[in-house]
Amino acid sequence: DEWIQGSRVIAVDLAQADGELDGTSAIAWEYERDAPYVASPLLYQGTLYFTKHLKGILTHLDAKTGENIYGPIRLEALHNIYASPVAAAGRIYIADQDGTVMVLQHGGELEVLAVNRLDDGFDASPAIVGDAIFLRGRRYLYKIAIPPENS
Repeated sequence: DEWIQGSRVIAVDLAQADGELDGTSAIAWEYERDAPYVASPLLYQGTLYFTKHLKGILTHLDAKTGENIYGPIRLEALHNIYASPVAAAGRIYIADQDGTVMVLQHGGELEVLAVNRLDDGFDASPAIVGDAIFLRGRRYLYKIAIPPENS
């Protein structure tokens, strides 16, 4: 059967993967809607987060079973998303091309912790190094971190 690029997410059991996979037991599960086009899905603590095509629509699945935890749900503050979501310390970070970075609480329900707007745009995925997050904008490189305590 035909499918359109970006139209489905497929979990593959690599131990069983050999040759053509469609219709075989190597396919653990499929989710046939709202898949990303540019951004990579985020695998975090046994769950999978991904945005629909280039839009601010988020889906959160159990990575082992494909069971829907929540979504698809529109993230009103986010629009054209090229950057892949990243995670650290129980938080999910999603940046868009308009300079917005949304911070979500990892868990069973959508909980928005913060919406941050910078006068820039983000195509590149955020990078987390130690206690800092780096955002490469079209004009600037940002480092966001808790300042070290003065001794």
